[in-house]
Amino acid sequence: MASSSGTSSGSSSTIHQNSGTEASGSFSMIHQNSGSEEDLMALMDQRKRKKMISNRKSARRLRMRKQKHLDDLTGQINQLKKENHQIISSLNITSQHYMNIEAENSALRAQADELNSRLQSLHEIASFLNATNGGFHAAAAD
Repeated sequence: MASSSGTSSGSSSTIHQNSGTEASGSFSMIHQNSGSEEDLMALMDQRKRKKMISNRKSARRLRMRKQKHLDDLTGQINQLKKENHQIISSLNITSQHYMNIEAENSALRAQADELNSRLQSLHEIASFLNATNGGFHAAAAD
């Protein structure tokens, strides 16, 4: 766009349209704008490098957090495996104890059945003897 003073604005270089302006003046204006462009490019490059460094640091922190989380989970897995092993061992011991008590109970039940059978036999013998002795006493009294 041409301004009222005859200069172009909004572009990277300024061109004077006045006929009285010397070429060296135009060169110095172009050179100043080129310097500004170089400064702008250097600033953009510096910002880009800062952003890249910041991104790398963020990525490193993220990797470190992920690694710590993984290490924590691995430790938790190992702890749970240890607890699981202890529970299984305790269960095996308890199961063996149960089997031993069950076998002992079975033997005691068999022994109780045998004793009940013997007691029943003794009651039958006692009843027979009482019946026999009772009849004998009655006959003797006659």
